[in-house]
Amino acid sequence: MFAKSLLKTAMPVTKGGIGLRCYAQLPLRVPIKIPNGVEYEQPTGLFINNKFVRAKQGKTFEVISPATEETITHVYEAREDDVEEAIAAADAAFKSGVWSQADPLVRANALHKLAGYIEEHQDIVASIETLDNGKAINSARGDVQLVINYLRSCAGWCDKVDGRLINTGNTHFSYTVKQPLGVCGQIIPWNFPLLMWAWKVGPALATGNTVVLKTAESTPLSALYVSQFVPKSGIPPGVVNIVSGFGKIVGEALTTHPKIKKIAFTGSTATGRHIYQNAGQNLKKVTLELGGKSPNVVFSDADIKQAVQNVILGIYYNSGEVCCAGSRVYVEESAYEQFLDEMKAAAEGVKVGDPFDESTFQGSQTSQMQLNKILKYVEIGRDEGARLITGGERIGNKGYFVKPTVFGDVTEDMRIVKEEIFGPVVTISKFKTMDELIDMANDSEYGLAAGVHTTNINKALEVANKVNAGTVWVNTFNDFHHSVPFGGFNASGIGREMGSEALDNYTQTKAVRVKLTSEAKP
Repeated sequence: MFAKSLLKTAMPVTKGGIGLRCYAQLPLRVPIKIPNGVEYEQPTGLFINNKFVRAKQGKTFEVISPATEETITHVYEAREDDVEEAIAAADAAFKSGVWSQADPLVRANALHKLAGYIEEHQDIVASIETLDNGKAINSARGDVQLVINYLRSCAGWCDKVDGRLINTGNTHFSYTVKQPLGVCGQIIPWNFPLLMWAWKVGPALATGNTVVLKTAESTPLSALYVSQFVPKSGIPPGVVNIVSGFGKIVGEALTTHPKIKKIAFTGSTATGRHIYQNAGQNLKKVTLELGGKSPNVVFSDADIKQAVQNVILGIYYNSGEVCCAGSRVYVEESAYEQFLDEMKAAAEGVKVGDPFDESTFQGSQTSQMQLNKILKYVEIGRDEGARLITGGERIGNKGYFVKPTVFGDVTEDMRIVKEEIFGPVVTISKFKTMDELIDMANDSEYGLAAGVHTTNINKALEVANKVNAGTVWVNTFNDFHHSVPFGGFNASGIGREMGSEALDNYTQTKAVRVKLTSEAKP
């Protein structure tokens, strides 16, 4: 195991595990061999001013494979002084105008190149994501493609961040311009490490800002890996800075620092509330993409077999570690028993296991803590009187694997219905009328997403119009597109990711009004 404090020597020491060599002093790159045979060099340092650097205090922390519970590597741990250095670099870069005042085409070309480098290395990047997070390799590949698409979409927005000319009569010339905010602090979660990196970095850079981004402590590897492409893409030093570390230190420093003009955070609602309070001290602009307990509605006229597959995707995709997961399923009473039978069979048919197996749909949970939380909620559901239809057990004793779980005959006051579990656990309820359905669907503090499955477009639109959710999917679920905004109502957050709406989060509007003078008469 790596020493917590660096020693003077850098001699390699043999160590078992995931192709890892242990060093008395952690180099800025370490060789890693992934179980699928991919070999690569993993950056371990903080990324500041376009260079990987060691943390000033020399501290490191361990990164674990959730599928094997073995050490992958260690990476350098940022502390307050490292955050200060990263913010200073980002602030200097912004004030220099090298990026904020650059021709939009310069920014567009750089983002296109960044997407191209990731595409060139997408097999490695997807493998890193699976190794670090535990998600199925096919899911990781999908994430990487979304990253590439979104960065290219952001590149296309660079020259479209425009103000407007305002007609205020002949006495004045009035117009607005959109300007970048400055240094943006960004904090990303562990469930979609690289995708959330792109959702944060892409719009910030497209609009001329600079960033200091904190990775999730359990999944820092992919963000560090792709950061090496930043200078190669023509992005100047200081524009993108990545600091790996812990929320109580790095997150706290970012959210309270006066030079940070905007905070973007994806994570739990509880943490989001704390960040919102911190940001308020300096009146920072804030984007919060938080928790969810999304309703997924199935009407009796739906194609039940297809609806079941959509529900499976909605809850077991990414091991259920999805903020918008369709974890509350409401089925019209006349189709309820048929749906339960079909759902039980489908859930038991989900392939869970080795995330590098091409046939695996559900990989591991990302941490022991998350595994324990999920199993605890299974106990709670049983104690509350819900019917456990299938699942609810850990698989094996190595790696954080859980059987896909289905609860039926639940009531709206149960904790498994009210609280976000963030795992492969779904509750199924029945409804009779549209009014009853809407009341149940909206009986939640959250409002991130919803799903509707029906062949009747009028029903679909009525639910879409009445449900409190930032995104409503009809006859599909977890179906993202880089041009479609994503974000929540209520306790699910503030602001939007993707689409043109994301750019509003990273700009401020300046109004200019010029009084016109007429020529003097002869």
